[in-house]
Amino acid sequence: MNFDKLFENNRRTLARTISKVEQGNKESVEILKSIYPKVGNAYRVGITGPPGAGKSTITNQLTKILIQQNKKVGIIAVDPTSPFTGGALLGDRVRMNDIGNNKNVFIRSMATRGSLGGLSKKSNDVADIMDAAGYDFILIETVGVGQSELDIVQASDTTIVVLVPESGDAVQAMKAGLMEIADFFVLNKFDRPGAKRAAASLKTILTLRYHDETTYLPKIISTIATENKGIEEVLDTITEHKNHLISNDKFSKLRLERIKIRVKEIVEEKLRKDLWNSETDNSLLLSLEKVISGNISPYHLAEDILDQIKIKI
Repeated sequence: MNFDKLFENNRRTLARTISKVEQGNKESVEILKSIYPKVGNAYRVGITGPPGAGKSTITNQLTKILIQQNKKVGIIAVDPTSPFTGGALLGDRVRMNDIGNNKNVFIRSMATRGSLGGLSKKSNDVADIMDAAGYDFILIETVGVGQSELDIVQASDTTIVVLVPESGDAVQAMKAGLMEIADFFVLNKFDRPGAKRAAASLKTILTLRYHDETTYLPKIISTIATENKGIEEVLDTITEHKNHLISNDKFSKLRLERIKIRVKEIVEEKLRKDLWNSETDNSLLLSLEKVISGNISPYHLAEDILDQIKIKI
């Protein structure tokens, strides 16, 4: 496959390349191998938080400012999988129509497809393709599923958690795991009642978070995204966090850790595919009778399967 058009940001080629990679076959692996030398220039921002917090509106407004600065923006909007079609509901694509036609913006909606971490398993691959195509920023907006969104950290250089005054008290936010993953917070819809109280609660909880002299202390940015209020401060804070990572020698370490996790996931996925084929499935079914009859435990059977794998390796 010729990638010249992809590297020149031909939108049709970009869309087709993403579609091929989403298939997850051998061709997709070869594509990802071929483009990887061009990957690594884009800054990746994760935007997460509970449903209805205004993540799409903030993404939309951030993108408008970035394209005014002549930046190219790729957006990965991860939607819940439709229980009927298995595809994404595409709500974010509809809400971002006003920026979607800009030549410097490319939006890709993806379905979670059973991924519990709020991100499609292919989101990292799609981000790599956008990166290789020359996009400066990649905004990854996750489905708002609360406690199981922690893998956004593994895909982003900066992670933003969007909350609203009605999101609940700070203790509930901490239980959801959102306190731990945020590089900074956006308290959206700040014109609503209880906004100042919610901000004060967040600040109180943040004082309990461990930090030393090299730790970036999360800020709380107040916004009214529908009126474009506070969005420039959000972008300034992204830049501030990026500079902090670079000046404290954390940026390269963060990306190194991300690559390590991703390699492990690729190996595990390949092993899973190689292991569970029709032959091993049939062998497992034949052995299940022994488990049901109580002759062996599930643990014994699992160890036998692993021993057989070791012999093959």
